[in-house]
Amino acid sequence: MASRNFYFQLILRVLLITLTAIFLSVSVVKEWYFSLALAVIMLIAQSYSLISFINSTNRKIAYFFDAIRNEDFTLRFPERVTIKSFKELNQSLNRVNGLIQEVHLQLQVREQYYQEILKQASIGILTFNDKGHILYANPTLEKLLNYTPLNHIKQLAQIDEKLYAIFKNFQPFERKMIQLTNEREQIHLALKSTPITFDNQSLLLVVVQDIHKELDEKETDSWIRLIRVLTHEIMNTITPITSISESILKYYQTPAGLVLPEQLDENKLSSTAKGLEVIKNQGSDLMDFVQSYRSLLSVPKPDRELVKAKKLFEKVQVLMQLDASAETEITWEFEPEDLELFIDEKQLTQVLINLVKNGLHSLEHTQGGKLMVTAYKDKKGTKTIEVKDNGPGIPPDILEDIFIPFFTTKEKGTGIGLSLSKQIMHLHGGNLKVFSNPNVETSFVLSFYGKL
Repeated sequence: MASRNFYFQLILRVLLITLTAIFLSVSVVKEWYFSLALAVIMLIAQSYSLISFINSTNRKIAYFFDAIRNEDFTLRFPERVTIKSFKELNQSLNRVNGLIQEVHLQLQVREQYYQEILKQASIGILTFNDKGHILYANPTLEKLLNYTPLNHIKQLAQIDEKLYAIFKNFQPFERKMIQLTNEREQIHLALKSTPITFDNQSLLLVVVQDIHKELDEKETDSWIRLIRVLTHEIMNTITPITSISESILKYYQTPAGLVLPEQLDENKLSSTAKGLEVIKNQGSDLMDFVQSYRSLLSVPKPDRELVKAKKLFEKVQVLMQLDASAETEITWEFEPEDLELFIDEKQLTQVLINLVKNGLHSLEHTQGGKLMVTAYKDKKGTKTIEVKDNGPGIPPDILEDIFIPFFTTKEKGTGIGLSLSKQIMHLHGGNLKVFSNPNVETSFVLSFYGKL
């Protein structure tokens, strides 16, 4: 409505100026000098009035937007004016001002709410730009790092040089872990980076979490599960030894004392020999078990060199020829053709043989069994080897236990193959993970981080 009245007044003023200009032209032609002077005065007055009319509206709107930009919502336009169009325009501007003020207050309340959430969060949050200037660091982060205030990532060097090096070279979507020691305690921090854009500025958001408690709980849980497996294996070996020893002892001991040699018959002597043989075998099994444990603890440091994935696969293929089944399709792929790994060739050959054997074993009763070994670079550029099969898979309830030393589901398995393979990967600065979707796909993924 205000804009329509504005246009009506504008058109009216233009028409009056036009009529005055026509009257001025007629006065010039007819040489009506008094009328000519009057027409000139009227034309000047009307032009000035038109310019003032337009400028007043423009100034009013400019003041309004300046006030909004400066977050000044106290500006009010008079609504008791004689010109109806101005009155309606002022009412509209005041109404818009009120709505913007209400939205602004809601945004402030929401911002305070989010700020409070960030302050109370149990994880540290930090954002910094490409020049290293820290735009935000919540109190939890300052408490974790025992340093305040944080304005630039160079300050992190005063906490720990390694921490500063991580932030200095942090790439989007990277994950890092670091251990910090101060006068109070030792903490383990997990860091994760995420790129964000704010106000047309590229920033890196880093989430920092103290995982010391989680590591302690995980370590305790691992010890419990390891002790459970060790206890099971040792008891299975010792129980027959104890039982047979008691049986043999009854042959040679009575309540009155030891039996006399002439009281021993051939049947008891034969049973004694058989029992001692069983004890010997059980003892040998126990010794083998302990030797397996010692071998697990004495894995040598990798003697690493650059090895082409193609060469590594060819070597494993030759060593696995006798184990391969004609009913199982095995494929070996690598991309790119010249992909190289910085590894201990002997140790990685041992790991791959173990994983391929496990895959073949799981496919023994699977029709159309397929096993695929691939080497490639993932989306983050991490060099990876994956051993994948379409066998029955690993039940979810034991998925977390398969890397525990001596845990096995095989009748003749030792239970150290996967745990040894994982340890070898850790010594290479990498990791070994398993993903299993029973009867669909099971894959063991070897990831090589760092300089490879």
